[in-house]
Amino acid sequence: MAVHTSLEEGIRLFKMKRWDKALEEFLRLDTAHFEPDDNVELAYYLGLCYTKMERFNDALLYLEQVVTSCNDPLRVYQCRLTLAYIYVISDRSKLAEFELSRLVKGGYESVQIYTTMAYAAWVQRLYQKAVDYYEKALEMDKDNTTALNGLGYILADSDIDVRRGISLCRKAVDKKPKSAAYLDSLGWAYYKNGNIAEARSWLRRAFELAPNHKEIKKHIKLVVGKD
Repeated sequence: MAVHTSLEEGIRLFKMKRWDKALEEFLRLDTAHFEPDDNVELAYYLGLCYTKMERFNDALLYLEQVVTSCNDPLRVYQCRLTLAYIYVISDRSKLAEFELSRLVKGGYESVQIYTTMAYAAWVQRLYQKAVDYYEKALEMDKDNTTALNGLGYILADSDIDVRRGISLCRKAVDKKPKSAAYLDSLGWAYYKNGNIAEARSWLRRAFELAPNHKEIKKHIKLVVGKD
């Protein structure tokens, strides 16, 4: 029972978003007498703690254990999504796409899966593939702002359909007017359409909200000339 009490204390701290304290609690556990399910539970929370703390290599180790050992399909689903997220942000987009395609083949479909697959395709410069994934996401939820913004940005940036790109980016901004990323996308879409005044207006708003964002800084410097 002491083992379970300690595990529950770590979970309690995790739910309070005290990732570092939760991690300390989990790492001090004596797992010698753990049942297999307890080990999977521990690996799950260790993986999530490391993810929250952006210690991604450590997170991968534990999340992969859950994917290969867990009997709970919803937990496997969550861990594959988290693995895909880590792979995308660490420039391993092909691995991200692999994890997500496994979910789709297993019968799981969601807006989050398709938007992540779209982003992974975009990183690989597979623009039409990214467009197709974003379209699937919007078929499931026509008001999803991540899909609206992502599809709009790609359509404009790749010159596939700049006017539609502006329209989709504008819908995302209308729904979340304080999103620096969405403001940046809309400004960039206007720039790609040759509307420089509109582009400067929206990019300035984005820059005010996120002056240290790498992509926004690049766009503002190009369009407005701000260092």
